[in-house]
Amino acid sequence: MVEQIQEAILKGTLKAGHKLPPERELREMFKTSRGTLREALRVLEQKGLLTIKTGVGGGPIVNAVTHRQVSESLALLIRYQRVSLRDLAEFREGVEGIVAGLAAKRAKKKDIQQLRKLLSEAKTRLDQGASQWDAFIRIDNEIHLALARIAGNPVYESIIQTIYSNIHLYFDRFLPREERILKQNYRDLHKIVGAVEEGKTAEAHWLVQEHVFRFNRLMEKNQKQKTDSGI
Repeated sequence: MVEQIQEAILKGTLKAGHKLPPERELREMFKTSRGTLREALRVLEQKGLLTIKTGVGGGPIVNAVTHRQVSESLALLIRYQRVSLRDLAEFREGVEGIVAGLAAKRAKKKDIQQLRKLLSEAKTRLDQGASQWDAFIRIDNEIHLALARIAGNPVYESIIQTIYSNIHLYFDRFLPREERILKQNYRDLHKIVGAVEEGKTAEAHWLVQEHVFRFNRLMEKNQKQKTDSGI
């Protein structure tokens, strides 16, 4: 039954903003019990496809289908670390590699100026040492988000936004706050921005994949050390 209502929403049979028929009609329509119907509506509300309003005139209202539904599910997986470091890296290598390649292909002068500005800010933080770790990582994230915007695909942008809004939880647990790591990070970002500026799509793609792989390998190593030591 969840699938039937969901399909009607996705096909547009049930329009955004419209209220579902009364419970009795829905039960007759789907030949189901009150309990099963209410559970189905609860699941659809959790998916973000419905909003259930209470009180007089309330009831299930159909929501517009956006990238938010996918993003929220991904956010929960990352936020509660239900995705392994290896699986997350594999996913990021694929998505972020494509995004960097598209950014190199589509970047305009103003986009390059924005990336260079962020890179300069990152260098300023790096020169101040490991005490600026959090500030540096925020700028690092902004560069990845900028690449997603430059790529010009709202699906990729939504996914990258979700990843970088939550991935700090993995960084906090598995990346040692050392200046050498910031330096390596900056070198990678410098090369990536350079490839995008020069329109080298394949190189930008590869550099981001290598960047993700390198830092994921470091986090996996640190995770293993913590596990072996019982931390």
